[in-house]
Amino acid sequence: MSAVTDRLPTFPWDKLEPYKKTAAAHPDGIVDLSVGTPVDPVPDLIQKALIAAADSPGYPTVWGTPALRDAITGWVERRLGARDVTHRHVLPIVGSKELVAWLPTQLGLGPGDRVAYPRLAYPTYEVGARLARAEYETYDDPIQLNPEGLKLLWLNSPSNPTGKVLPKDELTRIVAWAREHGILVFSDECYLELGWEADPVSVLHPDVNGGSYDGIVAVHSLSKRSNLAGYRAAFLAGDPAVLAPLLEIRKHGGMMTSAPTQAAAVAALGDDTHVQEQRERYTARRTLLREALLKHGFRIEHSEASLYLWATRGESCWDTVAHLADLGILVAPGDFYGEAGETFVRVALTATDERVRAAVERLG
Repeated sequence: MSAVTDRLPTFPWDKLEPYKKTAAAHPDGIVDLSVGTPVDPVPDLIQKALIAAADSPGYPTVWGTPALRDAITGWVERRLGARDVTHRHVLPIVGSKELVAWLPTQLGLGPGDRVAYPRLAYPTYEVGARLARAEYETYDDPIQLNPEGLKLLWLNSPSNPTGKVLPKDELTRIVAWAREHGILVFSDECYLELGWEADPVSVLHPDVNGGSYDGIVAVHSLSKRSNLAGYRAAFLAGDPAVLAPLLEIRKHGGMMTSAPTQAAAVAALGDDTHVQEQRERYTARRTLLREALLKHGFRIEHSEASLYLWATRGESCWDTVAHLADLGILVAPGDFYGEAGETFVRVALTATDERVRAAVERLG
C-alpha cells in the first residue's frame, strides 16, 4: 500500500484543521466557506424518485438504465446545444471526483505519458496522473504546451477555484489544436449551470467542435446544480470511441451508480425548475458575500461563474485564512490549487442564508 500512497501529495484539507478550530471557537459559531458542499435540501421530486426506487435488490448496470441514458442525452441536447447524441455518447459515473482520479489509469496512461491541466486547478487532476505514474504539468494556455507525449488535456470551465470561464472562441481554438496533435480532451464542466457574469459554453456545442465529438469528452455532475453531492451522480458525454472502452473497464471494476441514484438522476435531469431556484439562492448569497469582501479590503478576480469567490488581500493566503478564522470564518487557501494561488483564498457560496448573513456581519 505504501507504494501507492507514496505517489500522492499530502491531503491538503488536513492542513486547514487548526484554522477550523479557531473559527469554531467564535461565540456565534463557525461560518464554513471552505468546502463547496451543498447545504440546501435535495429537491422533493428527486427525493421521491429515490424513494420509489428503493426496492432495488439486483445489481445496477454500469451503463445505466435506458431511462437514465435518455435523460442524459436529452439534457445535453436541451441545455448544452449538443446534436445527434445517442446512448453510445454517454456514460454514468460514480461522482466526478472518482472519474478525475482514476481516468488516467483507466485510459492506460503511465510512465512517459503526459497529463496537463490548468495552472490553478482542482488538486485531483494531479492525483489522477500520480496514481497512473504519468507525468503531469500545468498550463496558462494549453496551445503553448509541447504536444509530444501529451495524452490527456484537462479543461475546466467554469474553473474551480477561480470561476473563470473560457469563451467559445478559445474553446474552439483549443479543441482544434488538440485534434491536430491527437490529444484527448476532457472538459470538466461541473459548474456550467452556475454562470453569473458569463454564460459558460460546453465543448459539446457544435460551434466549438464543428459537429464532431472526436477526441472530446465532457464531464458533468449533479452535485452542485441539484444538491446531490451525497448521491454521487455524474456522467460523461462525448466521443463513443473513448467511452466504449471506459465502459468495459468500469464493468470489470464494478463502478456502478446505485439503482436508486440512477432513478433520482433521471428526475433531476428532467426538471429545470429546481435548478433555477437553487441558482437564485446562490445569486443572493454571492451578492452579499462579494459586497462584504470588497468592503473589507479584498479584491476579487474572475469569479464570473461557479460556487466560489476568488479573493485576495495581497498577502500570503495563510495569513488571510488566519485573519478570517479569527472572525469565525473558514475559507480555503489558494495554494491548495497551485502555487499561482498563494495570495488568494477561495470563498464558497455553499452556506445557509443565516450563516452567510453572519459572515457578512463579521466582515462589516
